[in-house]
Amino acid sequence: MPDMKAFETEALLERAQQDCAPVFARFAQTEQTVFARVLLQMQQAQVGARHFAPSTGYGYDDVGRDTLERVYAGVLGCERALVRPQIVSGTHALCLALFGLLRPGDTLLSAAGKPYDTLDSVIGGASGEGSLAEWGVGYRQVELTSDGAPDFAAIRAALSGDVRVVLVQRSRGYAWRPTLTLEQIGDICALVHAQCPGAAVLVDNCYGEFTQPQEPSAYGADVMVGSLIKNPGGGLAPTGGYVAGRAALVERVACRLTSPGIGGEVGSYAASYRPFYQGLFLAPHVVSQALCGAALCARAFSLAGFAVHPAYDMPRGDIIQAVRLETPQRLIAFCQAVQAASPIDSFALPEPWDMPGYAHQVIMAAGTFVSGASIELSADAPMRPPYIAYWQGGLTYAHCRHAVGEALRAVCGVK
Repeated sequence: MPDMKAFETEALLERAQQDCAPVFARFAQTEQTVFARVLLQMQQAQVGARHFAPSTGYGYDDVGRDTLERVYAGVLGCERALVRPQIVSGTHALCLALFGLLRPGDTLLSAAGKPYDTLDSVIGGASGEGSLAEWGVGYRQVELTSDGAPDFAAIRAALSGDVRVVLVQRSRGYAWRPTLTLEQIGDICALVHAQCPGAAVLVDNCYGEFTQPQEPSAYGADVMVGSLIKNPGGGLAPTGGYVAGRAALVERVACRLTSPGIGGEVGSYAASYRPFYQGLFLAPHVVSQALCGAALCARAFSLAGFAVHPAYDMPRGDIIQAVRLETPQRLIAFCQAVQAASPIDSFALPEPWDMPGYAHQVIMAAGTFVSGASIELSADAPMRPPYIAYWQGGLTYAHCRHAVGEALRAVCGVK
């Protein structure tokens, strides 16, 4: 339990910031590496103002769309990318990839335990309406070890001839565990490819893009998926998601998005593509700012006596910071303080509610310019013991620092 004696918030924040200085420097180095790659890909694609123009109808020969996908493929280190505003979320991107790659009689293996809550209905839990299970796709999962690492012996034992997709969730999701490292993902890929050459490794890359100098594709991942209103959209993309990886596999997913025989050749967007390009250009810096905010949150709440995961100076593979608050009252106070510190809807008062796709009530603070954008500063949590708040995002470090102070005051009742 935290020590609830009064402390001066600004003094604690200043100490936390000083402690984080070496960590911030490491994030800046990663930012520079990723930025150089983004800039190079945009220059090589000769991106110009003409690529921002909207399209209508079928969208044949949409140069803005096609060039954006080439840039994303290069940035993510993949043969091909499907980058579309029609993909509404990370869960939708995962669903498209799973239905595109799996067929009746195949088996999906999750190598990192239970996936994020919203995939329950996709796999076949909850209602199961239109799920993989209803389509005749089997499912099994391998739990992580007690310290949150992949259980390679169990993965090896679970691999069989019917496994066609091995799902690896990089981020912690709503779990008190480390983010999977790129090296761990690479070891899973090597094992799968050696034992089941016909299986594809699909990485849920949500929250992880640009937190490290490279992406899972550099470590053997066959397909990666993510949301544009998370890291790669840089806070400007108004919607969208991506699927990137081996060209043949991405084409199968494209045929699921549209139809067989058409694939990725169509798809118009009547608004400008400019926010997608500009958001990607800004994304390395925005992700670095979010990482700085997460580290400050970890150090400040640790100094205040709360358990945090990861520690401020530990390696990070996603933008999420978990803070264990122990009581529902503190969890609600934390989220309400983040909402009150937001530029949008600061007057709103978040309350737990029955959110579709989740097994427990969820409280969400999200005063964002783009509705639900996780790269903007937000905090959410399922209402279940030990009442862990999941802090994520932040377009600027200044905003993060202010919100950390407000959350400390609300939770601890201090000056």
